[in-house]
Amino acid sequence: MKILNLYAGIGGNRKLWTDVEVTAIELNPQIAKVYQDFFPKDKVIVADAHQYLLDHFKEFEFIWSSPPCPSHSGCNTFLHAQGIIRYPEMELWQEIIFLKHWFRGKYCVENVESYYMPFIKPFFNYERHYFWTNFIIYKKYTNKIKLGRMGKLKSGQRGDDRHKLKALGFDLSKYSGINKEHILRNCVNPELGLHILNESKRDIQAELFR
Repeated sequence: MKILNLYAGIGGNRKLWTDVEVTAIELNPQIAKVYQDFFPKDKVIVADAHQYLLDHFKEFEFIWSSPPCPSHSGCNTFLHAQGIIRYPEMELWQEIIFLKHWFRGKYCVENVESYYMPFIKPFFNYERHYFWTNFIIYKKYTNKIKLGRMGKLKSGQRGDDRHKLKALGFDLSKYSGINKEHILRNCVNPELGLHILNESKRDIQAELFR
């Protein structure tokens, strides 16, 4: 299966995928280098993921997109109160509409739960994240390790959050010049990423008998 992994980060959603041909798009060259180290067989391109989708969507069978979330998340409520005023970035909604109408394969768009009512209802939400797909999630996903967005770790804080970060399975100890905690927090739960990909394959198989 040929997969386009947009806004790839270090590859949390992609970590457990097997038997796939992945092209990963990441704008930050330092983060792209980390991704390439973890997934040497993937094709990693440093580019604007939003534009790359528009130019290359026909080349893939499955597309995963995780557009930047800060302008949509609930943190905007208190930021606004502090005088930080900004519009929500519309790339998220552009991509959902574009994929829904023009992409012939399967797709998943992921983002945080927004501080406003979503314009397009997500297929499901989990761990304070929304997921828009064009396939049915037949099997309910369950996982004991919660890997949702986490607050900044403080001195003396319980080890739960550190355990969650460690559970992602990425060792960033040799890297410098990147915000490791922020990168890990932005990772999609690898088991959830695998579950969604598997359900897309199940839906493809189901279509053969419809």
